[in-house]
Amino acid sequence: MGRILAIDYGSKRVGIAVSDPLRIIATGLTTIHSKDVIEFLKTYCAKEVVEIIVVGEPKTLANKPSDSARFIEPFVKHLQKVFPDKKIERLDERFTSKIAQQTMLQSGLKKTDRQNKETVDLISAIIILQDYLGTLD
Repeated sequence: MGRILAIDYGSKRVGIAVSDPLRIIATGLTTIHSKDVIEFLKTYCAKEVVEIIVVGEPKTLANKPSDSARFIEPFVKHLQKVFPDKKIERLDERFTSKIAQQTMLQSGLKKTDRQNKETVDLISAIIILQDYLGTLD
């Protein structure tokens, strides 16, 4: 069984999380600049068996695509071209940033650490992956 990789895509930064090979645990992998994400994924997928890539799908409270969806649609299409052998899934990512902020607050991170947007993106990717793993049961 291959790993599942989750992406919290933003126009500036991308949070990436990955499952263990048994698809039980979601772990934060990294946060990188959006322009570097495809090369990073190529390198990572050459080293590790990844079967599924889950990309967060931003929606409004009215269940419509949010403003940031215009950046994500071309990215997902590019992913499908670059990784035709991988299953590309979309998962509603509403509230993941809020949940990430709450998680950091509850875990006792200092205010300066909680304001680090890279940390928020990484935790958001973990939440997306955990949510997806929950659908596999």
